Amino acid sequence: MRKRLIAAMTAVVVMCSAAARAEPSITLLTGNTSGIYFPLGVSIAMIYADIPGAKVQVQTTDGSVENLSRLQQGTGQVAFALGDALKDAWAGNATAGFDGKQDRLRVIGALYPNYIQIVATKESGIRTLSDLKGRSLSVGERRSGTELNARAILGAAGLRYENLGEVRYVSFAESTTMMIEKKLDATLQSAGLGVTSIKELSEATDIVIVPVPPAMVRKIGAPFKPDRIPARTYVSQDKPVRTASVMNYLVTSSAVSDDLVYQMTKHLFDGLDELAIAHRAGHEIRLASALSKSPVPLHPGALRYYRERGLIR
Repeated sequence: MRKRLIAAMTAVVVMCSAAARAEPSITLLTGNTSGIYFPLGVSIAMIYADIPGAKVQVQTTDGSVENLSRLQQGTGQVAFALGDALKDAWAGNATAGFDGKQDRLRVIGALYPNYIQIVATKESGIRTLSDLKGRSLSVGERRSGTELNARAILGAAGLRYENLGEVRYVSFAESTTMMIEKKLDATLQSAGLGVTSIKELSEATDIVIVPVPPAMVRKIGAPFKPDRIPARTYVSQDKPVRTASVMNYLVTSSAVSDDLVYQMTKHLFDGLDELAIAHRAGHEIRLASALSKSPVPLHPGALRYYRERGLIR
């Protein structure tokens, strides 16, 4: 089913690209195909295709850091990004992978929270964060939003990469394959609930979701907050699990026109029913929470839409 879904999504991307004989007016930067940014991005692209005169294409990327850097460079017009990566980009945090302040970034709106989902095979014996010492752990692509989250969570637990047996910088899908083949003990994935990779892993083998205590999350501070992975999110997960969450944002650039960003914002929130059908994370996107605090200013085009809807006076 997953292969058919990706094939269908790819077909949409090809059609969008084929329609754009000149440089597309909207290049939407997502993530890898095993995460949530990609399927949600394809759905948003289909909505944006209704903007008069717009030519839309979707591109897969390594995630938040690449997306924000490309918006700064002008090789994309709209992208997904995690709140902590957005904060680092605006500050020009070199450790996070940014070569100076990404001052062209502008926010369209808050979308849905990513949940820190640390999953181990049951036979690994890993039950707590401290059990990760000396064990193998995947942390997403190098300098991706997930990898930045991994550093924050492990740091709050008093762990560094050097304390682990092995750190693997691989995609969500590769992590699932490695765990099924018993080549990896655990994976940390920052994603919306019901992410395909963990869903498939839970269907293939017995898993344990490792909790992140609220006190540890408060130690990290904003933009992280204590949260829960609800019971029955994955196979055999009978109880809710405490963890951390961080908001995802739809981000653009000051180089994109006010009118186009206004249209993108309006079409996004007019199309929420379609996004809810596309993925479980789509259910969590709401106009009422679109203005969740961000370290980056709103784009004037988005500001115009929110004023029209009465969210800003």
